[in-house]
Amino acid sequence: MKLDILAIGAHPDDVEMSAGATIAKEIANGKKVGILDLTRGELGTRGTAEIRDKESAAAAKILGVSMRHNLEFADGFFINNTASKLEVIKIIRKYRPEIVLCNAIDDRHIDHGKGSKLVSDACFLSGLRKIETLHEGNHQHQWRPKHVYHYIQWKEITPDFVVDVTGFMDKKMEAIRAYKSQFFDADNKEPMTPIASQNATDSIEYRCRNFGRLIGVEHAEGFTSERYPAVDSLFDLK
Repeated sequence: MKLDILAIGAHPDDVEMSAGATIAKEIANGKKVGILDLTRGELGTRGTAEIRDKESAAAAKILGVSMRHNLEFADGFFINNTASKLEVIKIIRKYRPEIVLCNAIDDRHIDHGKGSKLVSDACFLSGLRKIETLHEGNHQHQWRPKHVYHYIQWKEITPDFVVDVTGFMDKKMEAIRAYKSQFFDADNKEPMTPIASQNATDSIEYRCRNFGRLIGVEHAEGFTSERYPAVDSLFDLK
């Protein structure tokens, strides 16, 4: 199966929080989208890896993605080494996405910056034919995504472009709420975390509303690009 977009996150819920509405919109427009999680989020203060496995499956169903896979790297301790890059390369070559979405280039959680660089490196290396990888015993052909975009997470990073996601915020927030163990729940008695507050949940919505305000729409999600975004005409820009 070939994907149009592969969205990659260091932890289950990274993608939904930061690019969930964009993904929902692209799927509604007929694009095939998949999600790759690098870790199971097993070091998370709330819940367990097994709970997050179930939550991530539920969120994937809500968004309607074509596939979701977890590489089960060590949460908090994975490193951007040869072995890790090769595992990501195998997934890129298997699904041959045109676009890869990945973690913020800099963020509060150490895994986000690490995951961002790891995926960016893997996207480049995946296009080198002398790097050999196998899938189910068969040689994989090289594949380099046309675009690598980084979504915005905890820190306020200025986007290079924003996507109008008006009409898709409800789907995004529904997917986020699938992670009941992680986000605000008045009945949850586990320790409070930065993302478990009501303010954190609200901030997801008002950031998208603010990006939308800046471009004259209801909601938008922001991304940074590794190279200049290009258009054929000035009239392509909204």
